Formats: sequence, C-alpha cells, structure tokens
Amino acid sequence: MILEKQNTYRAAFKAAFPHTIPVLTGYLFIGIAFGVMFADKGYNFIWAGVMSLLVYAGSGQYLAVNFFDPSVSLLQVVFLTFMVNIRHIFYGLSLLDKFKVSGKKKPYMIFSLTDETYSLYFLTKTPPNVDEGKFLFAIALLDQSYWILGSIIGAVAGTLIPFDSTGIDFAMTALFIVIFVEQWLEKKNRFPAVVGVVTTIISLLVFGRENFVLPAMIAIMTVLLGKNRMDNKKGAKDNE
Repeated sequence: MILEKQNTYRAAFKAAFPHTIPVLTGYLFIGIAFGVMFADKGYNFIWAGVMSLLVYAGSGQYLAVNFFDPSVSLLQVVFLTFMVNIRHIFYGLSLLDKFKVSGKKKPYMIFSLTDETYSLYFLTKTPPNVDEGKFLFAIALLDQSYWILGSIIGAVAGTLIPFDSTGIDFAMTALFIVIFVEQWLEKKNRFPAVVGVVTTIISLLVFGRENFVLPAMIAIMTVLLGKNRMDNKKGAKDNE
C-alpha cells in the first residue's frame, strides 16, 4: 500500500530533485551565459525561453547564436548542429533499455537528453518505492526547466544591463570539465574516461580541431562496445 501511494509523479519529482541540484547550479549559470549572448544579438528575452523550450541543445544553442549571421548558409547550420550533437546518438544507444519503461514519455525523454541528464541517469539509482519511468522523466523535466530559467534570466539581464560578452561562452566548456572530474573521482572503473581522453587527443592530432569530433566519437564507441562484448563473453564463459 505504501509502495502504491508513493508511486506518483509527486514522489518521483521529490526523489529526483536532490540529485539534480548540481545541474541546477550549473544550468542556471550557463543558461544565463547563453541568454546574455542571445540578448547581445538584439533578440527579445522571450525568444531565448522559446528556443530553450523547443530546441534545448546546450552547446548547440551556444553555436546557434552565431547562426543568426546572414552569411551563414542553411547547409552550414545543419552540418554544424549535427556535428555538435552527434554524440547524443551514441548516448541513446546505451539508453535503449532504460527508456523502455518510459511509455508515452519516450519521445520527450529522447528530446530532453543532454550530457548532464545522461550522467544523472547512470549516477543515480531509482528509489525502490518510486516508478523508474516517472523518476527518469522527473530528472529530464527538472533539468530542462533549470536551463529555460537560466536562459530567460540571462536574456533579461543582457537586455537591461548591456556589457561585453566576450569569453562568456566558455561557461559550457567549464561545465563539461566539472562533470568529467566528478565522474573521474566517483567511478572506480576509469577505463571509459581514459579511452575518451586518449582517442580525442589522437583524433585532434590526426584530423585537426575542425574535424576531430566525429572520428573521436566513432573511435570511443568502437572501443567501449568492443570491451563490453569481450566482458560479456568472458562472463558467459565464467558461468559455464
């Protein structure tokens, strides 16, 4: 009876909120940074909120601010956006089983997938008395609400208090570094992190800074999937 009573959206959001506090602090600041950059282009703060609601691409939105230049072609917009967000395809492969419990919310779960939300999916465990689908949905929705709020605050501030926004876009890079360090400190198995760093450096040296993202992601996924297959085969042999 207690289990059924707590198996509600209210219980899911209550359980999820403490885990999303680090994302709250990060998204507010980088959302504000995006809003400031957006306002610097002369757009109303409402459009910053609408973009974060309908696009919600994080680093993709930072990049999109530069797309408002008339000299940028539609083909460039499509290609660069694809390159920046292609990592989400690889993220999604590892979430196929988790999203099976999402039901009708699955399209939103796919749409709302970000680096930080992805990290929370794997760093947090669903409480035993909370529905997993609702818990994951609560994490996703809370994270996006933080981003929207930060975007609006930044756009309003940028409109009312104009200032030089040079360098403010580094906020997104800084957040990625913090997430990486936290995972490095918390995880005993650091093989994925090492693979990511090594393959990225090699791809950067071989392909250059303009073209290294896609080769690096393919290399990372190839190595990790290969290791996962080897571990599965080893586990199967041990069970024989």
